[in-house]
Amino acid sequence: MAIIVVGGGGRGAGKTALICGLIHALDEVPWTAVKITSHAHDGAEPIYEETVAGEETVAGEETVAGQGTDTARYLAAGARRAVLVTAQETTLGELVKRILTNYAAGGNLIFESNRVLHHLRPDLCLAVATDLKGNDKPSFQIVERCMDATVALAGHDHVIPGDKLHFHLASLNRISPPMLAWIDEKLRDLNP
Repeated sequence: MAIIVVGGGGRGAGKTALICGLIHALDEVPWTAVKITSHAHDGAEPIYEETVAGEETVAGEETVAGQGTDTARYLAAGARRAVLVTAQETTLGELVKRILTNYAAGGNLIFESNRVLHHLRPDLCLAVATDLKGNDKPSFQIVERCMDATVALAGHDHVIPGDKLHFHLASLNRISPPMLAWIDEKLRDLNP
């Protein structure tokens, strides 16, 4: 089993598009895609509902592929399962443990979240570059510390070497051959 985390500096960065590109490009094993948020979303039916110390935690599994929601986009890209989790920080750790237990069997997990990095160590962490002026949301700091590479939208596919690789993609929905080769190398031994 492989665990990938895709984080970003804010809304509209391209995290969902990149996850869809990864799921499509890495289709040799089943993926469960998990979007973690702190604010409510409509659509998915809850599979967990809890109230802990006055904070509600909800997780819902998407069942219909499409373009209407991020989780529907995951399924359209080829994910076997897609889950939306709404949780505050105080309840997220326990929920992440439950997800790892319930969804990891027989496949890989890919998380769209910055905060999940407080609760697990992924096999691969990608940061979607967003704001060149440094106006990223505070939770992006942990992504910057944990990231293996950055990914940014650019006019054409290319790689900028450095301490951390910088992959520039013409479309975040399509993983370039050099990026795919790098990811395959990183994840090769995790799925014998």
